Amino acid sequence: MNTPTPGTARTLVAGVGNVFLGDDGFGVETLRRLTREALPASVELADVGVRGVHLAYELLDGWDTLVLVDVTARGGEPGTLYLIDASAAAPGSGTEPAPLDGHRMTPDAVLALLGTLCAGTGAVPPRRILVVGCEPACLDEGIGLSPRVAAAVPEAVRMVTELVRQEAVV
Repeated sequence: MNTPTPGTARTLVAGVGNVFLGDDGFGVETLRRLTREALPASVELADVGVRGVHLAYELLDGWDTLVLVDVTARGGEPGTLYLIDASAAAPGSGTEPAPLDGHRMTPDAVLALLGTLCAGTGAVPPRRILVVGCEPACLDEGIGLSPRVAAAVPEAVRMVTELVRQEAVV
């Protein structure tokens, strides 16, 4: 990986999901395809899969922006992509510390835990948290994306690529 220029905004793109649950592998597949793209040196890709605790601790490393790529069930047609600014749900917005449960570390649980971790370590959470989500068709056991979600992956790659290029110049 290239070394970013000092003073450049650092962005972490995290692919989230379980490849053994059909469309839940969307984030991991999108991240795999992003490895083929020419991204700014200030961008790092992380395939976190279902390792939410790993993501929580990774976020303590001084990122300006986090882009989560995951399935996001919002009631739309399967394959619909969403860009969600989750910065308002950023760490410290809740009053109760998040419990650490390694088996239920969904992205929202990671963000809740991040506030607690930052308070305990003095780390600064990302100033911007974005989610590139895809409406799933099937989350049943099985490997492989449904046709409509698979068809959405190239557009998700384009969305993430544009986002990280914009964030690199902020």
